[in-house]
Amino acid sequence: MFELTGKSALVTGAGSGIGASVAQAYARAGAAVLVTDVDGEAAAAVAAEITAAGGSAKSAALDVRDGEGAAAAAEQAAALNGGTLNILVNNAGAIAPAMFPNLEEEDFRRIVDIHLVGSFVCSKAVLPYLPTDGSGRIINVTSAAGLVGTIGQANYGAAKAGIIGLTKSLARELAKKQVTVNAIAPLAATKMTENIRSNEKLAAKTLARIPLGRWAEPDEISSSFVFFASDGAAYITGQVLPVDGGTVI
Repeated sequence: MFELTGKSALVTGAGSGIGASVAQAYARAGAAVLVTDVDGEAAAAVAAEITAAGGSAKSAALDVRDGEGAAAAAEQAAALNGGTLNILVNNAGAIAPAMFPNLEEEDFRRIVDIHLVGSFVCSKAVLPYLPTDGSGRIINVTSAAGLVGTIGQANYGAAKAGIIGLTKSLARELAKKQVTVNAIAPLAATKMTENIRSNEKLAAKTLARIPLGRWAEPDEISSSFVFFASDGAAYITGQVLPVDGGTVI
């Protein structure tokens, strides 16, 4: 039920962290994966790891805000599977922490552009290649910050909340094409959370809010992406799944 054999996937922000883990998990499940990242060398390294392990993967440098680049990546990913692209994971992200009085408009716009506009751009780019047989999937990455807000990252919280709205709207629109659109809100030990984990005070506060009392490793997160991409999730759309140790209970 959770195999992805015969399917293709495009994963953004897959040069490290959760994105890399998702790309690797998809390949292990049988999918052909296009690994993309703004850092093309990092994407190529992940694709090389996948192929060395016996999986099928290619890579491309991609700034998700670039419509032409997204269109080219979508075409390349679809070519891995005879012109059909089954799965898009909008994972690319960045942070620019600052308390609200010190948050510059430039950093607000940049973070919203990468997370929210990037998800829109890539979703639109893959639309011509998504099948209408019920196997088409768009999986967006949001965050607890988008569900309950966060201190010191109003830009990030706003972007992630916007992704939830985009997810639900696209789920309604694309249901007529039998394409499902869902979001996952993960919490894991990655480069993006390193600034929290390396600050003793912030780390303690964060752990106190996690009922399971620890950070997940990226590999613990990727299985939820496999589920949403699989036939087992064919009747689930417009949902947000927190994979966060219980943080937003």
